[in-house]
Amino acid sequence: MSSVDRLDYSKGLVERFRAFEYFLEKSPEWRGNVTLVQIAPPTRSDVETYQQICQNLEYEAGRINGRYSGLDYKPIRYLNQRYDRWKLMSLFRESQIGLVTPLRDGMNLVAKEYVAAQNPDDPGVLVLSQFAGATYEMTGAVMVNPHDIVGTSEAIARALAMPLAERKQRYETNMNALRKHDLGVWRDDFLADLRGDAKA
Repeated sequence: MSSVDRLDYSKGLVERFRAFEYFLEKSPEWRGNVTLVQIAPPTRSDVETYQQICQNLEYEAGRINGRYSGLDYKPIRYLNQRYDRWKLMSLFRESQIGLVTPLRDGMNLVAKEYVAAQNPDDPGVLVLSQFAGATYEMTGAVMVNPHDIVGTSEAIARALAMPLAERKQRYETNMNALRKHDLGVWRDDFLADLRGDAKA
């Protein structure tokens, strides 16, 4: 399971960690078998608020790992650094779940990148916050309220147990939206809007 976000208060990272902790608490059969890889490159590292966010995340990851780690298992891998795009795409492709659960956000391209990176023959499941702009296009995602720790935990369990046929259908729904609203369409719509404004 993977998540990639800027280190920002709006991304709901602490809530995400706690939902994953609740999942591990209620689903002991998954302990040792599922890991959350959270990549959160630092932003505005000179601002005290963002330093506090980083400290909170390190604390939560350490606390949860202390509770559920084993000799050969670490439930959360929190990486506070940048990675090349190709490495992120490889991570997405290997992840059974893309966990994109901001408290509020714009379009959130990570959701689309996760879907685009999937293997069509064995796709993962996008678990997406209802407060991300991508919900209007990524209708094949499992939608969650990121403030609802229990609901997000249940969505993780549902995604992990989802049959292949349903995963494929959700993937195709999301990919059809990506094909329909690609960069060329966005560019043309944007230019059309500009021309409309100029005429007005």
